[in-house]
Amino acid sequence: MSAEVNKAVVRRMNLEFIQGRKPEVASEILADTFINHTPVPGLPEGKEGVFAFFRVMWNAFPDMTVEIFDQVAEGDTVTTRKAFHGTHQGDFMGIPATNKRVQINVIDIIRLEDSRFVEHWAIMDQMGLMQQLGVIPAQG
Repeated sequence: MSAEVNKAVVRRMNLEFIQGRKPEVASEILADTFINHTPVPGLPEGKEGVFAFFRVMWNAFPDMTVEIFDQVAEGDTVTTRKAFHGTHQGDFMGIPATNKRVQINVIDIIRLEDSRFVEHWAIMDQMGLMQQLGVIPAQG
């Protein structure tokens, strides 16, 4: 597939599944052989881990939205710099709701085959999130 088609598939996953909470979109886009190379500890590497992670996120940040800043595509790979925005209204990793607005910065790398996600790597600013939630002091 072309780079533009692959970027559109990644945008769709972010806006329709993550932000729009439509699990059928993820079921369509995630290949049966999908592997997440950077799963949250304790979650499976496959499709079921994606669903489990976002159930936690949606519970903790029920108004979560996705902002895509940049996308770069080369060959079958799309890299996206984005942020999740939301209000901490439910338990998150043992942290009770703080009602604080947060921005979680993320860089995703997705490898696609036939318009489906087959591999995923991510860097999420967990330190920044913990600082925003008041769990650790902000630097600087």
